[in-house]
Amino acid sequence: MKKSILVSSIFFLFISLVSAQEKTTLSAEQSVIQSIKTLFDGMRAGDSTMLRSVLHPNAHLQSSFTNKEGIPVLRGGSIDRWVQSVGTPHEEIYDEKIWSYKVRIDDNLASVWTEYTFYVGEKMSHCGVNAFHVVNTADGWKISHITDTRRKENCITETPDLQASLNTFMNNWHKAAATADEAIFFGSMAADGIYIGTDATEKWERDEMKEWSKKYFDRDSAWDFETIDRTFYLSDDEETAWFEESLDTWMGVCRGSGVLALTKDGWKIKHYHLAVAVPNDNVDAYLKIATPSSKMKKE
Repeated sequence: MKKSILVSSIFFLFISLVSAQEKTTLSAEQSVIQSIKTLFDGMRAGDSTMLRSVLHPNAHLQSSFTNKEGIPVLRGGSIDRWVQSVGTPHEEIYDEKIWSYKVRIDDNLASVWTEYTFYVGEKMSHCGVNAFHVVNTADGWKISHITDTRRKENCITETPDLQASLNTFMNNWHKAAATADEAIFFGSMAADGIYIGTDATEKWERDEMKEWSKKYFDRDSAWDFETIDRTFYLSDDEETAWFEESLDTWMGVCRGSGVLALTKDGWKIKHYHLAVAVPNDNVDAYLKIATPSSKMKKE
């Protein structure tokens, strides 16, 4: 009995250590993000003490932008002056809305990329990205470096619904085929994007497919596929998406699957595979048609 209790105790101790390790790994990312949230909470509150609580004593500040002459500029700034500027109460709140956090951690160094839109009161000022370096210290994670970009165009004004955006992207791609819109159809694919059709010979890179399908896009409609359903899956950094979909086509129900990648020009199709869905009850009849006679004789 004592041996059984000892084994059970060791087992539960092991499980507890594993769980604690998982929580520690998870809390590292959460702690890094919390430091950044505290920074902007301090800005909104006009609280310099809160700001300094998450800044490393040797922190640096920079901005990357293009000046009026079209020349790229990297300008350094004073952390002390910045804290004094934003860390005092204002009539209008300085509100930097953060739309996403992309975190990478190794040992005591974290790199964080955030999209932001900056508001003065209710008025949007500018937007861009922040690139943070955050270091782990005896007093917790501290921000050691901030570099931002700034622009006034194409700013996010509300939390993006990524699933909805990707669905719209794919719906527009299929619609482009239905309306023979060559620019949108092939513009939605990466230059090295692959399209695999239903025939065993149909595997093209984008420009090869563009040449092959020219006769179809010269018509009013290249092909018209209507989406029945679609499911997306996302990588942790939300820069890669893969999906499966059912389509109503002239061939009957087809299955499509693919991979999307987020590029500097937006989402692009890196891989798409179209397959005819053959019901199991019809496979034997299908094989008689689809399988070469020589193979049928061998079997």
